[in-house]
Amino acid sequence: ILFGTDGVRGIANTELTGALAYNLGRAGAYVLTKECSHAPKILVGTDTRISADMLESALVAGICSVGAHAVIAGIVPPPAVAYLVRKYNLDAGVVISASHNPVEYNGIKFFNRDGYKLRDELEDEIEELLLNDLSTVPSPTGSQLGTKRLAEDALDEYIDFLTSTTDTKFNGIKVAIDCANGASYKAAPIALLNLGASVCIIHNEPDGNNINDNCGSTHMDDLCEFVKE
Repeated sequence: ILFGTDGVRGIANTELTGALAYNLGRAGAYVLTKECSHAPKILVGTDTRISADMLESALVAGICSVGAHAVIAGIVPPPAVAYLVRKYNLDAGVVISASHNPVEYNGIKFFNRDGYKLRDELEDEIEELLLNDLSTVPSPTGSQLGTKRLAEDALDEYIDFLTSTTDTKFNGIKVAIDCANGASYKAAPIALLNLGASVCIIHNEPDGNNINDNCGSTHMDDLCEFVKE
């Protein structure tokens, strides 16, 4: 079984290889957009892991190889992809992330055009294509190939959405944030600052290798001490 409860996950470059990411891009783009009457567009977001560049490049190549267009959101929290797929009226979304897992892991998770995780039947259809070497997936040529473009305002638009969900101002509230050197390292502080909070931040300097390294949801000691200090 390829798909778990949260997409396809494994150790990057041994279990979740560039070749697998390419094939997932091909199969996923085909399954999620084959009913489209237009050239489909798929949003791609990543977290801060060092393997994101490799996997994003391979995944985007797979998406373009079936004639779909990739829209690159860059480093954004996974819920941003779910939201922006709907806002931009795109046909699907993909997140490259392994959440709270150590840096050597990564994952690929698809969203449908409504920003929701895929039904089991669609994941089964993608797996079936991979098992059959994608023999029925088209390989267009020339002007029918897909392209990629950057969604330069993706993070700002997600932050604007977050702050629009409350009428409450956080003036006078002092908030400590552990960003886990992960995908929310920009969005979380900016959203709270925009709402008026006084923000104190730790672990917000990702270098590709320090995501969840003695920080984040599985290592709470630093945050507990920080709050008390």
